[in-house]
Formats: sequence, structure tokens, C-alpha cells
Amino acid sequence: MNIKTTHRIIFGDSKKMEEIDDESVHLVVTSPPYPMIKIWDNLFRSVDERIDSLWRDLESEKDDKKIKKITDEIYDLMHEYLYPVWQEIYRVLVPSGIACINIGDATRTLKGVFRLFPNHVRITEYFEKIGFVTLPYVLWKKPTNKPNTFLWSGVLPPNAYVTLDVEFILIFRKGKPREFQPKDPLRYASAYTKKERDRWFSQIWEDIKGEKQTVPQIERRTAAFPEEIPRRLIRMFSIIGDTVLDPFLGTGTTIKAAIDLKRNSVGYEIDRTLEPVIKRKIGTNQMRLGIDFEVKFIYRGSE
Repeated sequence: MNIKTTHRIIFGDSKKMEEIDDESVHLVVTSPPYPMIKIWDNLFRSVDERIDSLWRDLESEKDDKKIKKITDEIYDLMHEYLYPVWQEIYRVLVPSGIACINIGDATRTLKGVFRLFPNHVRITEYFEKIGFVTLPYVLWKKPTNKPNTFLWSGVLPPNAYVTLDVEFILIFRKGKPREFQPKDPLRYASAYTKKERDRWFSQIWEDIKGEKQTVPQIERRTAAFPEEIPRRLIRMFSIIGDTVLDPFLGTGTTIKAAIDLKRNSVGYEIDRTLEPVIKRKIGTNQMRLGIDFEVKFIYRGSE
């Protein structure tokens, strides 16, 4: 099917997506910064001075109760930073629109105290508070970098803990299921096979490997957001000609998948230094057989 798609990449904070009209996006696919994962600490500290101040307090604190209190406050503020983005997603999604959020929980030892930070729970609570319908989530089972590493060595109970080897793909819908005219041609052109349906709509995905980050200056994570995840989610929850949004674009993986699958897209990224990486990934100067697309870069004034 011959269709031209448009793609906007906006360098700015997605807490206010003023470039997007109300109810104009059909699908959100994103992987936000993970609260309490160490590689994201500096980002959260840079965008909220309260988080930075609390981290400095934590470094000098010795009282266990105060350490827990400060840690809880930091965790709360990290999720509060993400909350306006979730509100904006609700605004820009069409009725029946879908939001897919790839998130991992965090385990961390701070000041000698080990604990779990259940990010998927907190995000689900926020989405339900906003008014989304929570749908069954997907567990993406990842190969771990150190699959046999546990707290304490050996095989003696009870002080080991379960390894975190899955991430959550949380799925939310704005309202009721989407309705179509009978035999909508774009919907039929977007169909997947029975084999794909059976594999994709199972709750545990074990067939997607993490991708090693190949760009040295990017210190976001040891395994990049695999392209198969947005490709699969776009096929599952949108049709040709729909608009896909990624409010935490990173290196541009979601935009690339949207181009290849003949969906329009919008992406937000706060870090302008990623522009050349995004351009290389999506191939802004490359022709693709059977794919007609246009990419526009937008730069917010002082951000």
C-alpha cells in the first residue's frame, strides 16, 4: 500500500507536548528513564534540584530510619517527574488509544540497605489515577549480563534473592476498544499472521534479545531498547497510517520502526547531543524501497 508518512522529532521536555494536538495520537511506545537505576541518577538530579539535594543529604546520613525516609523521598520525586508525561499521553491519545510503557524494576543497596523499587507498580498506579484502563502486561524475559549472580554466594538459605531478569511492557487503553468501519482497508492491510498473533499475545516474550549499545558516548544502559519491541507493539496495536508517539525517544528506535511500518510518528528527546545518532539510526538521507516518508526536526527555543 502506497502511503507517505510524516515524522517529527522534537528536542525538548515531553512534560508539555505543545506540538501535539489533543486526541491525535493512536499509540504510545516508550521506555522512560528507570527510577532508582544508577545510570539514570544524574538525569533525575539534573532535572529536579530537590532530588539532587536529597542525594547529597543521603551521602552524609548515618541514621537508618532517616536513610530510608530520604530514599523514599527520592524515589517518589523520580516518579513525580514522570507523572506529567503520563498526563500528556492521556491528552494526546485518541479515545481507544493505547500506551505501551517498557519499564524495569530496580534492586539497589543504598548505605548498606538492600531493597526493591517496584517501578511497574508505581507507574500502573499513576496511569489508573489519570483514567486509563489497565490491560494485561507483557513480561520481556531478558538474558542477564550476570545470570548466576545472587546476593550472597553458595546454596544455603535464606539470604539469596530472586534475580531480576524480566522487564515489564505495561499496556494501557484510553477508554473502550477501537471501532472500525466494516472491512477497513488499512486495518486489513495491517493484519498479522496467526503465528505472529500466537507468539506476540502471549504474556512472556523470551525470543527478544537485548541489543548492545554501540555508541560510546551514550551511557544510558548496557543493552539498548531492541527494535523488535516497538516493531511488535506497533504491529499489535496500530494500523497503517496511524500516529505513534515516543516521549522518551533516546536513539530513535521507535521512529525507525514507525517509518518501516508506514505509521506517522512523533518523538521527544531532551538530549540534543543524540541528534546525529538519531539521524543515523532512522536514515534521514536514505531511500527505502516502497516507503515514502518525511522527517522534520524541531528545536525548542531555550531548552
